Amino acid sequence: MHKTAARSAIAVGMVFAAGIALTACSGSSAGSTTTPTAAAGGVDLSGVCPATVTIQTDWNPEADHGHLYQLLGPNPVINASKKSVSGDLYSGGKSTGVKVEIRSGGPAIGYQTVSSELYKDKSITLAYVSTDEAVQLSASLPTTAVFAENNISPQMIMWDPATYPKVKTIKDLATALKASGGIVRYFQGAAYMGYLQGSAILPADLTDGSYDGTPAKFVTAKGKDGQQGFATAEPYIYQNQVTAWGKPVNFQLINDTGYPIYPEAMSVRSGDLTTLSPCLKKLVPVLQQADVNYIKSPGATNKLIADLVTAYNNGWVYDASVADYAVTEMKKLNIVSNGTNGYVGDFEQARVQKIIDIDTPLFTKTGSTPKAGLTATDLFTNEFLDKTIGF
Repeated sequence: MHKTAARSAIAVGMVFAAGIALTACSGSSAGSTTTPTAAAGGVDLSGVCPATVTIQTDWNPEADHGHLYQLLGPNPVINASKKSVSGDLYSGGKSTGVKVEIRSGGPAIGYQTVSSELYKDKSITLAYVSTDEAVQLSASLPTTAVFAENNISPQMIMWDPATYPKVKTIKDLATALKASGGIVRYFQGAAYMGYLQGSAILPADLTDGSYDGTPAKFVTAKGKDGQQGFATAEPYIYQNQVTAWGKPVNFQLINDTGYPIYPEAMSVRSGDLTTLSPCLKKLVPVLQQADVNYIKSPGATNKLIADLVTAYNNGWVYDASVADYAVTEMKKLNIVSNGTNGYVGDFEQARVQKIIDIDTPLFTKTGSTPKAGLTATDLFTNEFLDKTIGF
């Protein structure tokens, strides 16, 4: 399940449960419309990259996307109607000579897959495509990932530690739910749930695909049921902003059960890889450095993220306190890390192949048959990464 679907209704639930009011604001903010010039001694992307590098995300602004908003130079222009923000693309405090436009996903693109948006609008340079989406659409909408902005996915299953004090894993939770009569709610069609059910970690009769993203059923169950969520958001939100709950939850990452997707991998249309290669050779290291810089000092970017959420005013509730929590958790859980080497952003062939092996029969069964003979190297390349840039 892509983040867009998994978070599509949470915003509405947070408004209802937490009583948080949104303030409407103007459609855009003032910003420079002049052509940027690359700063002396900085990275020069002009001439090799598009005049505007357009990036399509999979959801509303949040800390999980912080590395992208880190790219924006001074006085970015906010387009509230299009749910996008643009400005000079900066690296190391200097202009790169091109602009960047960051577009929201989810409700902004009608909850379509990012891959379909990438193919529908050829002005998009890069887009977030998680490994399982890349596998599922490899035959019809092939994409190649060039930068893994997060090493592992924050997606998780959560439960009430007061009700289930001995539960440490999802498999433990399944045993406890069988005894209590509880269930785990999730969004119907989630690929990871097919894996959990098929591997007997979480048997199908203990799951309910009717989750709508709101906290109401979890709260009403009074701790009896489990629920899907994201380790970078729900634990903080449920304890601090869902007043009807107001206490901790425990969780296990889906990644830690043996489903190691790369979430929101920055990807291009596979057919455009050769054409974009001169740009990517210079741009991908800029993305790596932005990731490192954001995690080291997220304050200003988190404020921008919160301001964008307010400006877009589409029901998504997300403030700087949640963003700050997310960065802390990303570091604590190694969601952002160098992985198994000394640099950030690479893909491991064995991990990608494992997702192909898991998901191919699942997607074939549901009518989304992946490309025949699909291999891991069809879905990613590490060729543009700078091995000197890491956490």
